Amino acid sequence: MASLCSSSPSLPRNGIIRIKALAKQNPLDLCSLMKVNQKSRNINIVIHPFLTTSSTSSSLIAKASETETEETSNSEEEKYEEYEVEIVQPYGLRFAKGRDGGTYIDAIAPGGSADETGKFTVGDRVLATSAVFGEEIWPAAEYGRTMYTIRQRIGPLLMKMQKRYGKVETGGELTEKEIIRAERNSGVISNRVREIQMQNYLRKKELKQQREKDLREGLLLYKNGKYEEALEKFESVLGSKPESNEAAVASYNVACCYSKLNQIQAGLSALEDAMAGGFEDFKRIRTDPDLANIRASEEFESLMKKFDESFINENAINAIKSIFGIFNKK
Repeated sequence: MASLCSSSPSLPRNGIIRIKALAKQNPLDLCSLMKVNQKSRNINIVIHPFLTTSSTSSSLIAKASETETEETSNSEEEKYEEYEVEIVQPYGLRFAKGRDGGTYIDAIAPGGSADETGKFTVGDRVLATSAVFGEEIWPAAEYGRTMYTIRQRIGPLLMKMQKRYGKVETGGELTEKEIIRAERNSGVISNRVREIQMQNYLRKKELKQQREKDLREGLLLYKNGKYEEALEKFESVLGSKPESNEAAVASYNVACCYSKLNQIQAGLSALEDAMAGGFEDFKRIRTDPDLANIRASEEFESLMKKFDESFINENAINAIKSIFGIFNKK
């Protein structure tokens, strides 16, 4: 039994161990008390219940510079390089909200301004952007606010980015690596496939509940005339991998906010996203007073014709009727 204890590394000089009393006849007890970190050669002390007594003669004092948990955490931290790039509209970028609330690149459109720079990669994190106007730089602290700034930006957009090499911290499903890491940290080894399925189910449920909460809060803010704050909530929904119907409704509400703020181009873009996502209440779009500013723009009708087939068909029918009406008059 003594060989188990002797196999441990020698104590570091800065680790001070004082043992007042220990049963010398049981060397294994000493091993069980000391958890040796093989990497740093530090010693962590674990007091076993069966060795803890009220006697002052059985005391153990240890000094160690770091715990194993801290070292494991530090070793897993990765440093990513940063870069700055300036792009113009249309940016050709799609964003996603990370689990940390940050803003990440979700897709890059081929041939777009971002693609032409050759610097962006999917998964890169937005650290800061140009302000809505001027040369001031705003930190990308929260997804909704960041998206508001990007959409509203007047002029070229300067972006300070963090290169993540595809490692996006999105709110999507957990990977096998994440599950295995979670199991290792918890000290419990379970059925991996079942664990992945359960974790992903719970993650999806949590995200859906958060999206519903953001949508409700956004509608309340909109009702109270707080359009910019409402925008942040609706943008948060869009960045959290929403289902198609959720995305369509959120995009429509974003369009309404921009219309109220008289930000026509941003509103048209959001309205196009809504219709592309399946929002087909074209009568509402044409009559909703909240979209009045957007409808007054020259681009509105051309945008509607891209999606409103019933409107196109109705015009065709009216044209045919007009032709036949002319023939009947003759």
